[in-house]
Amino acid sequence: MSIQPVPIHPVPIQPVPPVSIRQRLSGSRSLSLCLATCFLLSFASQIQADQGWGSFQNGGSPVTEQSLPIEWSPEENIAWTAEIVGYGQSTPIIAHDQIVVTSTSGENKDNYHLTSFSTDDGEKLWQVDLTNPSPFKNSPMVSRAAPTAIATENGFVAFFEGGVLLAVSPNGETRWQRDLVAEHGKIEARHGLSASLESDGQRVFVWVERSEEPYILAINPTNGETIWKTEGLGSTSWASPRLIPVEDSHHLVCSASGKIVGLDPASGDQLWQFTGLSNNTSSTPTIVGNGKFLIGASDGRGEENAGAAAENNGLIAISRGGNNAFQADFVWRAEKASCTFGSPIVAGDTAVIVNRAGVLYRLDLETGEQVSAKRTDAGGIWATPMVAGDHLYLFGYKGTTSVFSLADGKEVAENRCWEEGDDSDKTPGFGGGNVLYAGVPVGNRLLIRRGEKLFCIGK
Repeated sequence: MSIQPVPIHPVPIQPVPPVSIRQRLSGSRSLSLCLATCFLLSFASQIQADQGWGSFQNGGSPVTEQSLPIEWSPEENIAWTAEIVGYGQSTPIIAHDQIVVTSTSGENKDNYHLTSFSTDDGEKLWQVDLTNPSPFKNSPMVSRAAPTAIATENGFVAFFEGGVLLAVSPNGETRWQRDLVAEHGKIEARHGLSASLESDGQRVFVWVERSEEPYILAINPTNGETIWKTEGLGSTSWASPRLIPVEDSHHLVCSASGKIVGLDPASGDQLWQFTGLSNNTSSTPTIVGNGKFLIGASDGRGEENAGAAAENNGLIAISRGGNNAFQADFVWRAEKASCTFGSPIVAGDTAVIVNRAGVLYRLDLETGEQVSAKRTDAGGIWATPMVAGDHLYLFGYKGTTSVFSLADGKEVAENRCWEEGDDSDKTPGFGGGNVLYAGVPVGNRLLIRRGEKLFCIGK
């Protein structure tokens, strides 16, 4: 099987989002879409009131009402930059008035690092250094500090693919630490792990989809103790678990090649399983409304049934079936659109999907009908796109960020934080060169994460 780039999912993703879900609905949109929007707005407001410590990417919707910078360059509109020790592929966490990132260093990923920076000027505030209990050759072909950490009420929890699970206070003081390899055995997975953490405030969910005996844990964020442990999916995945609102509760939804499973967050019991798809190895489910989420599938090298990837991208609904049991199925499937490592997202009343070649597809969120398709300057993306205010941001993995107007769908800007072809750093991404892994808002600024550097945009 051909080697693929390591997929990265910000999503993170993470408590359920304390940001509002922006649905720019026209007067002709259906009542169902309006109700879904109202539900998410109400839900987000409740979470924000209960868990004010949360942040943008702590949840399933990369959407913010905040207007962010539209134009920048290496010489203009960059407020500050900050060097990250080693290299990492995770999304920065913005919470507790600071930015926290993970990274790894050493020839065999010998060390892991959790580092905090000031949101104002990028000054390093603290750093926690850890020894990797399971060294593995440091290479672009395997994950490198790929799982995204998570903010909690009492600080941060980070997970590293070598098995280290760590909780720290907002000041960087270690609260508890666990070695999952010592507890549950060696972690081996093709290209490593990249599943980010997820949280409902009471529990932090850790998904270890390894080659043999995969498992999912629910951890008490206060003391690090295991609340429950259940079997993983037994299939290839680099996606992250996602809490999807269903009726008056939530399901922990995990997507792996050929199957999607919904678990009870309180007990780990399986509530439903859906197997009517393929190629869904890299896309994290994205919340659309109560019981509805977007899923993506790739036509990448080595995928089974790659020619039919588009029909595995679409909108899935969770409902009650026979004996009042939960079930899941497609509401609609895409006809042409397929994604790669950046998950589909909601942008206004459309679903946004970007394929391997950088073609941006917008599909009617209710029917799945194609609204538009255009090749973008961003090219292929490894980071999940973002909606900020009235604009859609596509973060090309080679460093170009394309900004589109949601009003008319036109591209309004093409930006870079570093010069194209500036590959002087000695820690390349897949295929060589610098890689853009994530973009997140910091107030009214935009934060771009490269493997070894942060760029804060906006004066």
